[in-house]
Amino acid sequence: MRLILASASPRRADLLRAAGFTFDTVVADVDEAVRVGESPALYVRRLAAEKSFAAQSSYVASAFRRTSAAGRESPANRLRQGFGGQEAGRHVPPDGPIILAADTTVVVDNEILGKPRDDQDAAAMLERLSGRRHDVLTGVSIRRNAFEVGRVETTEVCFAALTPDEVAWYVGSGEGRDKAGGYAIQGLASRFVTRIDGSYANVVGLPVAAVVALLTEAGFFLEERRKSRS
Repeated sequence: MRLILASASPRRADLLRAAGFTFDTVVADVDEAVRVGESPALYVRRLAAEKSFAAQSSYVASAFRRTSAAGRESPANRLRQGFGGQEAGRHVPPDGPIILAADTTVVVDNEILGKPRDDQDAAAMLERLSGRRHDVLTGVSIRRNAFEVGRVETTEVCFAALTPDEVAWYVGSGEGRDKAGGYAIQGLASRFVTRIDGSYANVVGLPVAAVVALLTEAGFFLEERRKSRS
């Protein structure tokens, strides 16, 4: 299948490759602000869907430029005729790629801990996580044409009690500056993790088993098998 990962994250790309997927990447830039009254699960699910839509739109814009330069009819025009103006479907050819997007956040006391604003914010996050458990939520979105499906995966993570020196050392490493919750479980912060309950890949940023389940439930694997036999 033609798969596009809507992420610039090397960690998500590494997880997909390790699972045997071949894919292209498209960076999806969306507003990550939390809406008033939005739960953590709804937040990550919404952002994943917005990222997959943004990546699909970017893909179509790129395809339009290529076909226009070659003097051929644009896929967007073909879809406007074939899909009757559906918001997502009208922009992508019927045989368009499958777009995969994800958004991960850390949740403690039902509060979303996104990427730290600065080192002081990162230290405050680690102090909140010290010596207790928290949840890591990842929203996953799979989109093709007007079709979109997704889910939210949750993993429980327990941290050891951290000393002020340990917090200062980790923040000084810079590893957690662009990570939800201010840490990366696959890196130096692994020394702080005493227990996880759920998918480790989910904490890294992409629950691969959940992705495979969604692709299977949507029938994409079956579709590819039929194509390979024809």
